[in-house]
Amino acid sequence: MSTAEIIAELEHLTPADRAKVQAKLDQLAGDAWLDGGELSDADRQTLDAAIADYQRSPNAGTPWSEVKARLQAKLRS
Repeated sequence: MSTAEIIAELEHLTPADRAKVQAKLDQLAGDAWLDGGELSDADRQTLDAAIADYQRSPNAGTPWSEVKARLQAKLRS
């Protein structure tokens, strides 16, 4: 069966069957990590810098509750 045929058949599946297909796709995507889930040196440096910034000024950011409230207000308008 071709990719086009598979995609065309997806709309005929029940929600439960689509969920099974999605779960399998998610599993296959997770198995496809070529780096074994390891961070690159650049990613590690970026995270280390962010952690250092946080440790210097842990209150510099905005609490999640405020960010969430602002986003919800924007979505309502």
